[in-house]
Amino acid sequence: MSCEEDDSSAGWTVRRRNRGKTSECGVYWGKSTGSSCSISHTVQMDSGVYWCESREGDTSNTVNITVTGGAVILQSPVLPVMEGAAVTLNCTTKTPSNLPAGFYKDGSLIRTESTGQMTIHHVSKSDEGLYKCHISGPGESPPSWLAVRALPTATTSPTATAPPPPPAPLLPIARLVCHLVVFCPYCISTLLMLSLYRNRPGGNVPPISMATAPPNQADEGPDDDNDDVIADVTTAHHF
Repeated sequence: MSCEEDDSSAGWTVRRRNRGKTSECGVYWGKSTGSSCSISHTVQMDSGVYWCESREGDTSNTVNITVTGGAVILQSPVLPVMEGAAVTLNCTTKTPSNLPAGFYKDGSLIRTESTGQMTIHHVSKSDEGLYKCHISGPGESPPSWLAVRALPTATTSPTATAPPPPPAPLLPIARLVCHLVVFCPYCISTLLMLSLYRNRPGGNVPPISMATAPPNQADEGPDDDNDDVIADVTTAHHF
């Protein structure tokens, strides 16, 4: 067993817990070499939960290892399997042989394989459980737990909706109002001046009306042909 460490100065070691006790590799069992631990001759007492632990107390994932004295064992992944992957279970004996083996999950027979090997394609969470195998003659293997890790669910962002169109700018309306305020009095005054100018009399000299009185017959004489005719001029002033 080996600890895959990112920081060699952390001082990772292999530890295990079995029979209710926790111990470190190299003290009562195994041989420690840096962050690795090896067991040269396994016995049933070596069954337990193993993990890596640093000097600061950080820990890795745990691995459940089962050592059996029986004639049949089931080889299965000790680490969780990701959904969608393929998993192969091997039912073997102390003397390797390709004998037919029946595979069980949670006590129920799944199927029998002539090669002693069963492959589960596209593992799902429903495949998680306790597995064992049985070979006619040698017997049955101890149960082994197969863990399946679910794929992380992808978070979908809500559909982006187009923003509403911006409101119409108020600047042209404000300019129009300003122009009306400025130019309306000017237009009104201009119209008034034009109206007054059209109603006033034309020219600077007031009009003159002339009337000529007929000559007085009593005053006329035979010798008065060359007399000047006196005309009464009546001047009418219009204001």
